[in-house]
Amino acid sequence: MTETKLPPIHPGEILREEYLKPLAMSAGALAKHLNVPRTRIERLVSEETGVTPDTALRLARFFSTTPDFWMAMQTGYDLAIAQAEKSDVFAAIKPLEAA
Repeated sequence: MTETKLPPIHPGEILREEYLKPLAMSAGALAKHLNVPRTRIERLVSEETGVTPDTALRLARFFSTTPDFWMAMQTGYDLAIAQAEKSDVFAAIKPLEAA
């Protein structure tokens, strides 16, 4: 049986699909609530940029989540992308053998 890998999900997609759409809230409206530039949220939900610690703190406060929730999504996404882009480089690294 072959393993089918799903593409990693960008935190901006989660924000857009699971938070903004159900609330019928625009990126601009969220930006006003968070007191950040509109472009920061627009770029995040269009998956052009990632979640920063500052944004994670603001999203957590507004949506009653935790900053770790948002940062873990971003870290997971970043690791999946790095693994996919450089899998040959990482495969060439020989693990240290225990003595």
